[in-house]
Amino acid sequence: MTIAQNPLSVEVTLPREDVALVRVEGYLDVDTATEFQHHLANQLHHGRRHFVLDVSEVPFMDSSGMNIILRIYQETRRNGGSVHVLSPTPPVQRVLDLTGVSITVPVSGSFDEALALIDEQVAAQAAEG
Repeated sequence: MTIAQNPLSVEVTLPREDVALVRVEGYLDVDTATEFQHHLANQLHHGRRHFVLDVSEVPFMDSSGMNIILRIYQETRRNGGSVHVLSPTPPVQRVLDLTGVSITVPVSGSFDEALALIDEQVAAQAAEG
């Protein structure tokens, strides 16, 4: 499938200064992964530490998309941040489960659930000093 047949749509909103909600729609594969990566890198550049990746409208994801999720996870962890995958479709959940990514990167059913996990992490980091 070509990009023209399955364009990727990425919409970024900022529910809080340090949190980027990234809504992804379309196929997340070798043809579209670079665009996804650019959006995430831009948010990192602007100081976002926590990412909620809404993939509820992603019917297919290959290893390219998975690798970008892992890279942004590693980058945010170095800076005390986090990545949360939100409402993956069954095919995307399967890729996350088969590769073990869902063990490392939290998967949430709702934005409020992901935000609560972020708040817990921030509180734990503050308590550590």
